[in-house]
Amino acid sequence: MKRLLWMILPLILMVQAAFAETTVGTFRLGVDVSELLSQESSGVEYYDDDGERADALAVLAASGVSHVRLRVWNDPFDELGRGYGAGNINADRAAEISARAARLGMKTLIDFHYSDFWADPSRQISPRAWMGMSVSRKEIALAEYTKEALRAILDAGGDVEMVQVGNETNTGMAGEYDLDNMARLIAAGCQAVREIAAECGREIRVCVHFTDIQDYGYLAKLLRILDNRKAAYDTVGISYYPYWHGTLENLRGVIENIRKDFGRDVFVAETAWPFTLEDGDGYGNVIGYDPGLYPVSPEGQAQAFEEVCRATLAGGGIGVFYWGGIWTPVGPDPAKNRSVWETQGSGWATRFASAYDPEHVGNGDGGCAWDNQAMFDFGGHPLPVLETVRVIAEELCGKD
Repeated sequence: MKRLLWMILPLILMVQAAFAETTVGTFRLGVDVSELLSQESSGVEYYDDDGERADALAVLAASGVSHVRLRVWNDPFDELGRGYGAGNINADRAAEISARAARLGMKTLIDFHYSDFWADPSRQISPRAWMGMSVSRKEIALAEYTKEALRAILDAGGDVEMVQVGNETNTGMAGEYDLDNMARLIAAGCQAVREIAAECGREIRVCVHFTDIQDYGYLAKLLRILDNRKAAYDTVGISYYPYWHGTLENLRGVIENIRKDFGRDVFVAETAWPFTLEDGDGYGNVIGYDPGLYPVSPEGQAQAFEEVCRATLAGGGIGVFYWGGIWTPVGPDPAKNRSVWETQGSGWATRFASAYDPEHVGNGDGGCAWDNQAMFDFGGHPLPVLETVRVIAEELCGKD
């Protein structure tokens, strides 16, 4: 990274100027690393600033990353134990990663999807074990699962500081698409996190998570429904990708409005920007076009992250998490990659997930559609965005 420092010096000076007069006790700088174990078992290598092979988590920690974010699926394996992909990450695998991060001084944000695979506004599929349950029974099952999974992660040595009860729950959660039923489940999850925090004598933030923030009226409606159900959350996470979710001015305004209207802290749970339009593994990218706004370049990626952090802070937000930061290619040849994606779960989905989610998953194995937005290049070397993290951490959080 030092060899790139001269290239991004103007950006670093801009970041320093933006934060020079800011005094904040704790601003969370996080990275979602949910694919870590699958990446490592696929033979992916990462490197430090000096070009030496290194643990990706150690590189992030050295760059000032304070938190890792880990999505947790209930049971992302079929009846024969074959993983669905995207890290095959259940509570046990999350516990292993969280414990490793804690040994490097990083805290964890746990992101419960309450699904066996991807959950977002287009799909909120119930875990197989809960299918057919009434909402009342599902409330009990969700609470029990939340407590069991959190205990496992904490007992393994994970330093859990934040827990998301659901992922991008704009349309439902755990197979419940009636918004009041969704709120009942979220309230049960929030209470379960509170009980584990009290049981362990820990302070754990209880978060809810939404996306598509351009429509603040709908977002406010969802939060009012949660409040009517007395969901005990204290923090709101929002997804903000500059190419999808409006202007930085709107991001700042949404954060300010949530704080004013609902009295909760707010953070950006997901953001990213491409450093190239090239594809690294033979599987097409989500962003394979130039979105404008910022350059599609390593320097443009660093600039985008810095500006999201600045807007979040200006609105009174408490942190920003980068999504897919370590999701680099397993190799350039898709013909060779397919068996690795299938056996190790390092692609976005394997064919085994199609029985669970046939609408979105086909019968082939998919690779990484995010490799051009990672914080490491296709060869596993850190990009300038990590130097930007370092500068923000030093200026804003007092880390060196």
